[in-house]
Amino acid sequence: MSPSASSPGGAAAPRFAVVGNPENRRVAFFQEAVRAAGPAPARVVSWLQVLGGEAVFEPGETVRIDSPGENAEVERLLRGVDDPTRVEGSARWYAGFLGAVGEVSRAASAAGAEVLTSPGDIAALFDKRLCHALLEDAGVPVPASPTSGPRAARVRDWSDVRALMREHRMPRAFVKLAHGSSASGVLAVETAGPGRVRASTSVERDAEGRLFNSLRVRRYTTEREVGAIVDALAPDGLHIERWLPKASQRGRAADLRIVVVGGRATHAVVRTSLSPMTNLHLGGARGDLDEVRAAVSAVGGCWREALAMCERAAACFPGTLCVGVDLLPAAGWRRFAVGEVNAFGDLLPGLAGLPGSGAEGLDTYAAQVAAVLDRARNHRAAPPL
Repeated sequence: MSPSASSPGGAAAPRFAVVGNPENRRVAFFQEAVRAAGPAPARVVSWLQVLGGEAVFEPGETVRIDSPGENAEVERLLRGVDDPTRVEGSARWYAGFLGAVGEVSRAASAAGAEVLTSPGDIAALFDKRLCHALLEDAGVPVPASPTSGPRAARVRDWSDVRALMREHRMPRAFVKLAHGSSASGVLAVETAGPGRVRASTSVERDAEGRLFNSLRVRRYTTEREVGAIVDALAPDGLHIERWLPKASQRGRAADLRIVVVGGRATHAVVRTSLSPMTNLHLGGARGDLDEVRAAVSAVGGCWREALAMCERAAACFPGTLCVGVDLLPAAGWRRFAVGEVNAFGDLLPGLAGLPGSGAEGLDTYAAQVAAVLDRARNHRAAPPL
C-alpha cells in the first residue's frame, strides 16, 4: 500500500464520499486520511439525509459507509428510543439500518458510484448468529454456539438460555444481543448448579426494568437479576457462545483486535482488562503487542498463522474493504479463535500498520485510502484484453 495519490499518465485519483454523521470523529479521521493522500476531500453524506431519502451520489465516487452511532437523532430514527444509552430496540435498529444501507447501495449504483461495503455483508456482520455460522462454515475456529446459523435454536427468555447452557455443557457462556455492538447487551454468565448464577455486564437496569448501557462493568449475583435482564433483551434476539478461557498479559485477560484491509491484516492492538469484556471504552487498556508475539513464539506458535486466521475470517465478507476481527487467544497462547468480525472495527486512533503488512506508517484510515488508490492505479495500468 502507498499513501501517494499519483497515477500513471496523470489520470485522476478516485473521488471519495463518506456516509456518516458529519460531526463524528470517524468521519474526521477518514477526512484526514483522504487529505494526506492527496485527493479532494471526501464528500459527506449524512445518515439523516439517507434516512430522509435525500442521499445523492455522483458518478465515479468511491463510497465509504461508516457507523451511524453516536448521534441521538439517528439513534431515535433507527431504534425508536429517545435516550441513546438505552439497550432495547436493537432488532428495530437492525432492520432500519439494513434498509438504509440498501438505499445507499441502490442510489450509488444508479449514479455509477462504487460502495466499499456490500449490503449482504452488512446483514451478516450485524447478526452475530449469521456471522458465526459463516465463519464456522469457512473453517475459521470460533467458540461453540447453540444459536449459530439461521436454523439454530431461538432464545425466547432466560429459561431458554439456562436450558441451552445445560444441554451444551456450558457452565460459562457469553450471552449477546444478536444485533448489538460495542459490548451493548453482552453478559458474561457463570452458573454453578440450581440458583447459583452471576453475570458481568455493562447493562444497568433501573427500577422500572428499563436497560441502559453504562461505561462501568458491573456484576449481578442472583438468578433473579440475571434472568430479568435476559428476559428484557430476548425479544431483540440473542446469541450464546461458549466462554473460552483467555490468555492473560500482566495479570489481565487479553484479546486482540486485528484490522484487515483488502484481505491483508494491517493493524493489531492488544486489549486487556480485569473484566471479561476487554472493550477499550469499558475500562480496557491497550496491551503490549511485542509481548504477545514473544508469548506465542515461546510456546511454539506462529504469529503469522494467527493473522492468517483473521484474513480467512475477513474473506467471508468479500464485498467489504475493511473489517475488524476480534481474535481470542486461549490460555497459554497456543490456540486462537475468532470471536466476532466488526464492520466498523477500525476506530483505533494513532495505531501504525504492522511490519510487513504494506501499511507501515499508516493508520487504519490511511491504509484503506491507500488500498483504494492502489487498486485504482492497478486497474488503470492493466493492459486491455
